[in-house]
Amino acid sequence: MITLSVIKADVGGYVGHSSMHPALIEKAQEKLSQALQSGILIDFKVMRCGDDLELIMTHNHGEDDERIHQLAWHVFEECTAVARKLKLYGAGQDLLADSFSGNVKGMGPGVAEMVIEERLSEPIVIFMADKTSAGSWNLPLYKAFADPFNTAGLVIAASLHGGFSFEIHDVKGHKKVTLNAPEEIYDMLAFMGSPSRYAVKAVYHRATGQVGAVSSTQRLSLVAGRYVGKDDPVCVVRCQGNFPAVGEVLEPFAFPQIVEGWMRGSHHGPFMPTSFAQCNPTRFDGPPRVIAAGFQLAEGKLIGPTDLFDDPAFDNARKQANDIADYLRRHGPFEPHRLPADEMEYTTMPEVMAKLGSRFQEIEADSRKAVHSGH
Repeated sequence: MITLSVIKADVGGYVGHSSMHPALIEKAQEKLSQALQSGILIDFKVMRCGDDLELIMTHNHGEDDERIHQLAWHVFEECTAVARKLKLYGAGQDLLADSFSGNVKGMGPGVAEMVIEERLSEPIVIFMADKTSAGSWNLPLYKAFADPFNTAGLVIAASLHGGFSFEIHDVKGHKKVTLNAPEEIYDMLAFMGSPSRYAVKAVYHRATGQVGAVSSTQRLSLVAGRYVGKDDPVCVVRCQGNFPAVGEVLEPFAFPQIVEGWMRGSHHGPFMPTSFAQCNPTRFDGPPRVIAAGFQLAEGKLIGPTDLFDDPAFDNARKQANDIADYLRRHGPFEPHRLPADEMEYTTMPEVMAKLGSRFQEIEADSRKAVHSGH
């Protein structure tokens, strides 16, 4: 059995929140190379999306392994030290604890892990996002694993006909539910359609129980109790065979859905699929970006990545995303560009409310209205 762990954190932006200094990637590669030589890891890749550092690791230790999580934490600490030396913005902002305590979950970094038995051919796509939230994978995962208009295999491939089960997390209520497609898709959509609260954690092939996808569902503001940055989630998807084809998994991103995040984590914006080289959110710290890294697993070795969105077939999605960005930006500080009031509670807005709180007064009953109501 092989464990694939993807653990990410924002340890410092260059410049602002737009990109990552090469020194941070070099430091991460150095530390993971040492772990590889010691035998803790089978293989690794260091990537980044925007200003988020992505550690992709394979090993034999299972999910939530203390050694792997401690390794990731130490890498983030070392990179944070480099970021502070370079005076990068938001150095170590996703490290919400002073020291490691057995598992990075609940400490700031995002985590997506799966334990699999390698197939004869094991294609995997790792999606990495910046300037958006954990629920942003809901629509793509629904379309890839439950929508026959997106995934032809649900109709014409016998191996997919039994459908998939979706593990959905209530990230505010700290509960989870598993629902089955296709017979429970209406119930699924009742929850998945509210991505600010409900996020798809995993998808399973119902006939075999094989895991098909996992995502990071950590909500950074809920962990910290205040706004410290957006979640910038990751999602790992297995492809082919009992799962949708690579092209079916990528197809949902041809539609730049509206997601929350963007500037100060306080706005809605289009989810723009880009190449690795173009995942630098600069316009209004955005729009939100997503990249797709394709790998073949071979005895735990990560063969790749291929840059799957580096394809002119996604040019129209990028153009549409820019058009949507133009339209939304013209709203300025007004909804629906800015998040609704209940979601603004998890941004920097409470600081403004606290400043003006004493100036708010109770509204007295309108005596004229009371008179009219008596007639």
